[in-house]
Amino acid sequence: MPLTRTLSVAGIIFLLDRITKWIVVDYLDLASRYYIEVYPPYINFAMAWNRGMNFGLFNGEGALTRIILIVLAVAIIIGVAIWVRNKPGWMVPLSAGLLIGGAIGNVVDRFIYGAVADFLNVTCCGINNPYAFNIADISIFAGAFGLLLFGDKKSS
Repeated sequence: MPLTRTLSVAGIIFLLDRITKWIVVDYLDLASRYYIEVYPPYINFAMAWNRGMNFGLFNGEGALTRIILIVLAVAIIIGVAIWVRNKPGWMVPLSAGLLIGGAIGNVVDRFIYGAVADFLNVTCCGINNPYAFNIADISIFAGAFGLLLFGDKKSS
């Protein structure tokens, strides 16, 4: 049952990520336009192709970097799915589903675009945020945070 919960959440996140990327990157053609004001100055779409990990870490142009990042992501997806399969409750399966769904979304980007399509740019309070992210990134972060909070509860 926990794995079913995890995979259900992962499927929903994956679909949300794919739909938003199709709308923003392809339909609104952000890939060519690079920037679209949505609710200035707070929310804008700013095209960023992330060939590395979060915040551009391990950024590389080559096919080898892309393959390594895909293999690493798939290994993490499988590892988390195996680990969560017998976890009770809702919070751990939910958190694992967020992480897995986001990771699958970004892996698919690497196949489709050759990089992860980041486009959400949020700025607040006079601080100019130079980074962009996507639904998958939010889900990965929230899932990892949830796993840190709820994932290793041991009864004494």
